[in-house]
Amino acid sequence: MTDLRLTDFRLLATGMSLSWLGNGFQTIALAVAVLISGGSAGDLGLVMACSVLAMLACTLFGGVWADRVQPQRVMVASDAVRVVTTAAIAVMFASGSYQLPLLCALAAVSAGAGAFFEPAMTALRPMLVDVARRQHANATLSLLQTSCRVVGPALGGLVVAQFGASTGFAVNAASFVASGAAALLIRARTVRVPGEGMLRELGAGWREIRQRDWLLSGVLAATVYHVANGILLVLVPVLAIERLGGAQAAGFIAAAEGLGGVIGAAIALRWRPARLLYAGWLTLLLMPLWALAFVWPGTLTAVLAGAVIGYAGLNFYGVAWDTAIQDHIPHHLLARVASWDILTSLLAMPVGNALAGPLAAALGTDRILTLSALVLFGSALIPLAYAGTRSLTRFGPQDSNRTGAPSSEPISAAQSSGR
Repeated sequence: MTDLRLTDFRLLATGMSLSWLGNGFQTIALAVAVLISGGSAGDLGLVMACSVLAMLACTLFGGVWADRVQPQRVMVASDAVRVVTTAAIAVMFASGSYQLPLLCALAAVSAGAGAFFEPAMTALRPMLVDVARRQHANATLSLLQTSCRVVGPALGGLVVAQFGASTGFAVNAASFVASGAAALLIRARTVRVPGEGMLRELGAGWREIRQRDWLLSGVLAATVYHVANGILLVLVPVLAIERLGGAQAAGFIAAAEGLGGVIGAAIALRWRPARLLYAGWLTLLLMPLWALAFVWPGTLTAVLAGAVIGYAGLNFYGVAWDTAIQDHIPHHLLARVASWDILTSLLAMPVGNALAGPLAAALGTDRILTLSALVLFGSALIPLAYAGTRSLTRFGPQDSNRTGAPSSEPISAAQSSGR
């Protein structure tokens, strides 16, 4: 990796780490602020629903714009919007003027801006590393993100408890400033061509997915997976509290999930199988162990072990999936393909959340946990039946200019045709 690339990647990693930490502060601050200000759980649910709807509405457009312009410009603009909206939320609660409609509007704008950020970051990452180091870079970012997801809420809880929810929002706003500043300093550039119209460009991203059996089967399988995962994410905290020892058990389980994610990312840093995507789907088959551990043997120790093993497999799979897309999708279409991938997950997760309660009431919690585990297993197994998944290999450094694996060499701003 050249000095220029190494500096750019460090900037991205630093900016993203601070942003991920800041998001942990907001997660705690939002719930505390709404409830202390006289709001209800229904108010909090409405705010979260507005955020999800905004992400659904904006994700595909974010992918188009990240393929039209230099992706870091989209990231800077997204962070700028989120600085303003998050700071406004902090001011609203600090002044004691809680207004649910305003909070919903600010949360929706912030989430919509975030929907532009994610596809842009996906397009930026392969610009910053050599082809041979993509897996290592993706694993490094996964390791940082998982760690921040554990540390962020813990620090956020301490800060919010000591200084109030407004401080938590202020910290998150500051993290977006840092993230935007880091993206602004990244010097890598890529070639961009004039757009062909929003609908045509959206269609081009989906056509890329349809043309590859490993990609189409993976996107559809992940959609089904996230329905089952959405069910589990609702039921797991309830079971931890009701069966396994209360809030302390829920905390232990969350820590075990984080530990498993760190282990999976650490393995991805060192283990580099030639058929990386195939290995990724195999490791995802471990995830059902987490759900089944609640049914049998149903002890906290078993659940913690299942969480570590399952989330290790999940994070390794995530690195494998990201690397495969970066290797085999032409860079000028990468953000649009990523946006379709993100959208299917965003659509599926709330469906699972909504189904959790009614299904558990109708079938019983243990049955729905078992069924969800079977769905997780099946959704990881089916893509393995496709030849493309089994045969897909990593590109080596000598293959960096092959079709589907564009060179990630940065170009100067003068060479770039991007706006």
